[in-house]
Amino acid sequence: MNRRSFLAQLSAAPLLAGSMKAAATAPNIVFVLLDDAGYGDIGCFGQKLIQTPNIDRIAAEGMRFTDCYAGAAVCAPCRAVLMTGLHGGHAPIRANAGTIPMLPEDRTVAQMLHEAGYATGGFGKWGLGDAGSVAVPTKKGFDEFFGYLHQVHAHSYYPEFLWDNEKKFPLPGNSGGKTGQYSADLIAGRAMQFLRKQKPGKPFFLYFCTTLPHAKFEGPDVKPYEDKPWTAGQKQYAAMVTRADRYVGEIAKHLRETGQERNTIIFVTSDNGAHSGEEKGFEFFRSNDGLRGEKGQLYEGGIREPMMVRWPGRVKAGAVSHLPWAFCDFFPTAAAIAGVPAPAGLDGISVLPELLGQEQKRHEYLYWEHHRNNAKTKDLDLTAMVQAVRMGDWKGIRLKPGVPLELYDLRTDFSEKKNVAAEHPDVVRKIEAIMKAAHTKPRPHNTGDMKWVTRES
Repeated sequence: MNRRSFLAQLSAAPLLAGSMKAAATAPNIVFVLLDDAGYGDIGCFGQKLIQTPNIDRIAAEGMRFTDCYAGAAVCAPCRAVLMTGLHGGHAPIRANAGTIPMLPEDRTVAQMLHEAGYATGGFGKWGLGDAGSVAVPTKKGFDEFFGYLHQVHAHSYYPEFLWDNEKKFPLPGNSGGKTGQYSADLIAGRAMQFLRKQKPGKPFFLYFCTTLPHAKFEGPDVKPYEDKPWTAGQKQYAAMVTRADRYVGEIAKHLRETGQERNTIIFVTSDNGAHSGEEKGFEFFRSNDGLRGEKGQLYEGGIREPMMVRWPGRVKAGAVSHLPWAFCDFFPTAAAIAGVPAPAGLDGISVLPELLGQEQKRHEYLYWEHHRNNAKTKDLDLTAMVQAVRMGDWKGIRLKPGVPLELYDLRTDFSEKKNVAAEHPDVVRKIEAIMKAAHTKPRPHNTGDMKWVTRES
């Protein structure tokens, strides 16, 4: 189906409660990606102590997914999966290697939407190509970008500069160790500027990849938690999550006040699970909601993410879906929303039918890899590769090549406490075959060519 036919079909389709006149342009797409927020950090996923009223409202007015997964357990490979529609066994970046960029042939969802006539803006943390590389955002489909290119640079909320497209944007308020300009606020402000510039008749794609609440944990204040009998770390973490929620509220308010709310679909999620430990309150807040594992691991706590999607008049308000899907599905879903064909060869599938209450195709399996670098070669250590597969309700994980597979039944064992591999050898064999087939040889990471490293970061 071509784009014109799709949009005509969408316009003619019955709307949900609250009938409206169908928009003349393709739908706007907003993707909000929090950084290191856990499955249990959001109110609509059970959080009782941290306030997230705006994200909760997105869920109440749309669909909440209980079984959505990040593309990886850490930053860069997760974003590579999101941008390319390829799972971790095929994605161009497989680890937080620091210097490896995507290549010119790596096509992103932003490029597809830009070619489809969308205005495209990215704001926050990129991680897929540093300054001077072939994979800065403005060479990967974004009309404009503001934020961090290198993920290590993003470890500070008070850097001496950010990137404005391909130019350094100095932050004199942070020079010499000062803390006068909070980067997360600046990035959110530029995202809002992008929204305010959009004109009726031209759709837009906003990729708001805030760094909140990634460590290190710092901010200008701890409101609204300053009077809580908590540790300083707990107050700061909660304040950072709530600050991210405030940004979501500002985006939603702008869409509502400018009449774009009903022609805009918003996705809100996080890039991987939270850390564990009590120092900043992860156990206190139950950030991973009892899931086993944490950021950097392929147990559920490292990759299962809160996901809320709102599209008034299209996505049923208050709906809850248990469909298992992952970040590689966003690319084909965005293509379906825009009414353009997705490129061949993607690992993802469109979840638009699920959002619209229609019959939904399901994955045969979901696949992940997790890598670390070899200290001697500076490249990926394939002898330490962790693999995971979800096949229906079965979850298989192998902690390194050659060791026995662990198997869990997520239907009855949400927290992966009971390894049932010995009881289901047939399932183990199927998952092992998937792991073998889904993994392809990764590109070299950190080969010694450091020209893309931003020294100041």
